[in-house]
Amino acid sequence: MRLNDAQPKAGSKRRRRRTGRGISAGQGASCGFGMRGQKSRSGRSTRPGFEGGQLPLYRRVPKLKHFPLVNQKTFTIINVSAFAALEAESEVTLESLMAVGIITTNDGPLKVLGDGEVTQALTVKAAAFTRSAREKIEAAGGRCEVVA
Repeated sequence: MRLNDAQPKAGSKRRRRRTGRGISAGQGASCGFGMRGQKSRSGRSTRPGFEGGQLPLYRRVPKLKHFPLVNQKTFTIINVSAFAALEAESEVTLESLMAVGIITTNDGPLKVLGDGEVTQALTVKAAAFTRSAREKIEAAGGRCEVVA
């Protein structure tokens, strides 16, 4: 048994502290609130969020839209429906899609989204796949390879 294992008996109740009943009671006069100041006054000390007159946090943070992601990843996105123009058994990369003209700008690594259908088997090499895109490509007999 340790000191931190000691607990009061089940169902027992502690007496309430009777403050302001004289110095012999241990909580006389100032009732444990100290001498003077904001926290010794009656009523509530300060409201939640009050920072002593400094502009509080809830007024400092921007309220509109969202906080920007600091190191946001940007992808060149494409849906699997765009693969319909490609030949079967071909290898799909960001460079091959730009050469064909399906993608016109390189906005970062390639990410494949799952909107639409794919009918032919393709080997797709991209940085990221959504779950539905991966399922549709593999259901058509293709392969998904994650490229760093």
